[in-house]
Amino acid sequence: MSVVPAIKNAAAAAVQALYQQAFTAADIAVNTTKPEFEGEYTIVVFPFTKFSRQSAEATGQTLGQYLLENHPELIAGFNVVKGFLNLQIHHQYWTQYLHTAFANKTPGQKPANGRKVMIEYSSPNTNKPLHLGHLRNNFLGYSVAEIYKANGFEVIKANLVNDRGIHICKSMLAWQLFAHGDTPESTGIKGDHLVGDYYVKFETILREQAEPIISRVLEGDFHDFEDAEKERVQKLFAALQKPEVHNDKEKSAKITDEIKELSRNKTEIMQQAKIMLQQWEAGNPEVRALWQTMNGWVYEGFDATYKRLGIDFDKMYYESNTYLLGKDLVEEGLRKGVLFRKEDNSVWIDLTADGLDEKLLLRGDGTSVYMTQDLGTARLKYDDYQMEQSIYVVADEQNYHFKVLKLILEKLGEPCAEGIYHLSYGMVELPHGRMKSREGTVVDADDMVDEMVNTAATHTEELGKVKGFSDEELRELHNTIGLGAMKFFLLKVDPKKKMIFNPEESIDLHGFTGPFIQYSHARIRSIMREFSEEELADLESYTYAGELLPMEKELIMLCEQFDGILEDAQKEMSPSVIANYAFLLAQTFNSFYAKKEQGKYIYSVRDAETADRKKLRLQIASLTANTIRQGMKLLGINVPERM
Repeated sequence: MSVVPAIKNAAAAAVQALYQQAFTAADIAVNTTKPEFEGEYTIVVFPFTKFSRQSAEATGQTLGQYLLENHPELIAGFNVVKGFLNLQIHHQYWTQYLHTAFANKTPGQKPANGRKVMIEYSSPNTNKPLHLGHLRNNFLGYSVAEIYKANGFEVIKANLVNDRGIHICKSMLAWQLFAHGDTPESTGIKGDHLVGDYYVKFETILREQAEPIISRVLEGDFHDFEDAEKERVQKLFAALQKPEVHNDKEKSAKITDEIKELSRNKTEIMQQAKIMLQQWEAGNPEVRALWQTMNGWVYEGFDATYKRLGIDFDKMYYESNTYLLGKDLVEEGLRKGVLFRKEDNSVWIDLTADGLDEKLLLRGDGTSVYMTQDLGTARLKYDDYQMEQSIYVVADEQNYHFKVLKLILEKLGEPCAEGIYHLSYGMVELPHGRMKSREGTVVDADDMVDEMVNTAATHTEELGKVKGFSDEELRELHNTIGLGAMKFFLLKVDPKKKMIFNPEESIDLHGFTGPFIQYSHARIRSIMREFSEEELADLESYTYAGELLPMEKELIMLCEQFDGILEDAQKEMSPSVIANYAFLLAQTFNSFYAKKEQGKYIYSVRDAETADRKKLRLQIASLTANTIRQGMKLLGINVPERM
């Protein structure tokens, strides 16, 4: 049992014995002791004073004395500061933990708990390659899945590919109009990049066709529109003329954007794309054949990128296979009276009583919207796996969407509704600003990886620490450092926060970065290589019997906290918890290894004061390296043996 649970259990038993009060371990608050006080862990005493009928200080003294007398194998001493009981943990607890943990080469892996969770991430569109925003999504989803696994959950990594819809038809139509039969093979362009080029081409033509319509509307000319659309545009134009709107930049921009979107829908090329979507849903053989061909190009491109990123999935879902299931749910909702149909034949749900608004579920022409597909997929995923939790890793722009999805499923009485959780994360930008797919200003994931690997190569060459590496070893090292830098930088920030990704900053060997931790691990491994296999084998049965020096104890304590860190990371669904811990552990070992007094290294391993201390420090170094490696592995990051 880890030290914190052991303290909580002992304290709960003590409260029961001293005050005849049934406290559970979960009721006991235990924190690490503040650096200015003696001790390692602190119990908050205030909750017990109403039973003890004593001051917080007196209650702490009584409780501390009881723990010291009844748990001498755990508690070596205590002190009380106001309402806080600071405990000194017996050094033999730490050395026994070190002996046990040293033999475990994969710390942090907990036994199966019988609970099942699905984590859906990536969810790319087949009209463009993966980009920088996808990188944070993929790294976050993969890492959260690995953290859940380490905590004993059965995890299904799922990917829902958005392979149909108007955005896919845009790329298809542009290729049909302008490609002249180009293929990845004939152009030498990676398939997902080639298709993405035609999506940008479509949007370029669309903007050109929309601009005169937008200009006419803003001048009060509405002849491009008819009936309900014309009435809607006239109302928007009238709203723009109101002083309270005209003088409010935010309101004015919002209405103008809506006018622009309505104008885009009236362009010739958008009308063609809508016809293609209707043909696709009707099963037109030529449209379906083109769709399969172009999606095939994209899938090959995606697979290559996923492999390079170290990202994998257990289950692939495709929107083209699920949107009809959503239509079935819509029909059920109509029969139950949960949904309603408007005059134009579109289907909606009224959520105004829940503080939201009306939500479209099926267009008047019978085509699906994203919500339709997500309803069907939610049911399908639950039918496939009956998991207790279904986690969607999607950017915070979709907060409203997932709130509505869960609410609709609840109103439809779907059993999958209870377990739905939206792991919302902030958007990632580059120092020069936000990227836009429509304008072709996104940074492709492949290009970003190339940049990171090249930057890693430049830095390692400048440092001159790669002598003796073969060309193949250097390529692997640069890839490990470049990818590690990018993953760590994108994961070290709490998922809820927006962030700016700075490639140059991410690869600094001396900052809060992945390469710093990778270098620390390589440094420890180089220390271990100074010893023979026989010397290292002797450590398996060794338990240190002496007193621990401060930083020896500090490193053992940090390693022992890994289990609790894993639990926190899973509960918070935040790899940043692991990232911060791994950095602290690496930083602490570097301080341990480099600490000097009077020009002499205090914690030298090779030149330790005694043979026993040498074995102790070898165990500490090995456990630290293994814990760093496991922590980084949960982030999807490899750590090199040499660097």
